[in-house]
Amino acid sequence: MPVYTQHAPDPHTWYSLAAQAERSAGVVSSHPAMSSCSRVALVTGANKGVGFAIARALCRLFSGDVVLTARDEARGRAAVQQLQAEGLSPRLHQLDITDLQSIRALRDFLRREYGGLDVLVNNAAIYMENPKVVDTTPFHIKAEVTMKTNFDGTRDVCTELLPLMRPRGRVVNVSSLMCLRALKSCSPELQQKFRSETITEEELVGLMKKFVEDTKKGVHQTEGWPDTAYGVTKIGVTVLSRIQARHLSEQRGGDKILLNACCPGWVRTDMGGPDATKSPEEGAETPVYLALLPPDAEGPHGQFVMDKKVEQW
Repeated sequence: MPVYTQHAPDPHTWYSLAAQAERSAGVVSSHPAMSSCSRVALVTGANKGVGFAIARALCRLFSGDVVLTARDEARGRAAVQQLQAEGLSPRLHQLDITDLQSIRALRDFLRREYGGLDVLVNNAAIYMENPKVVDTTPFHIKAEVTMKTNFDGTRDVCTELLPLMRPRGRVVNVSSLMCLRALKSCSPELQQKFRSETITEEELVGLMKKFVEDTKKGVHQTEGWPDTAYGVTKIGVTVLSRIQARHLSEQRGGDKILLNACCPGWVRTDMGGPDATKSPEEGAETPVYLALLPPDAEGPHGQFVMDKKVEQW
């Protein structure tokens, strides 16, 4: 398995600033209407934590506009104001990845304002398994809700936005180290399916649905699943990334679009808790590295990347 260690471009190469802010149709803009030739990067779930740190880094390093998305527009607006206070100029668009209408509104905005998309970072996710939080929610409910956001929502965003990706675009699906642990806890049969080089998106969706159904029946562990909904959803995101990368190579190979899954590490956020080993800025390093792979880069592509290195799946 090759190991890629090239670093993101020098910050000064990509640094860009702008000035004013305006609001229209759920958008905070620091620019007038964009032409279709303008480059644009999008980060989902970017109002706090790792997503916010990714958006901040891209505002500093990416040569184009950065669109920060948040489910709650007020929280998104507060995040934008914080970045503006630092001299940065993100745009804001509301996005609930569990709402197809919301995703399509974002798609239409990108198509109208930019005519395409250059960088997509799918960061939005939820975690309902914090052992330090007393939660009496039945496991099958946690499984269903977590799956709807982390896997189904991410897949829907990709379905709507990947067709907008321009040549040499970069797609980063934020996964988790927990998916590797969860994979090792799966039955040998499930591991073989998830590691298959030929698994289809339909087959993967079927497996994710089976997990949720098995939790409702109370048989998920006897059926070979690990006892973590979050881990299973992140298996889904990682395998989906491998499938999507394969499709891009087959259908748009000449466009040199690179798509990867990654783990930001254990990060001090609402999700990771105060004892985590990394700051949000450190957690953002690998996603940003993948988002800013040089235009002539051949890889990584279709890989699971942690600490800027490919991990064996």
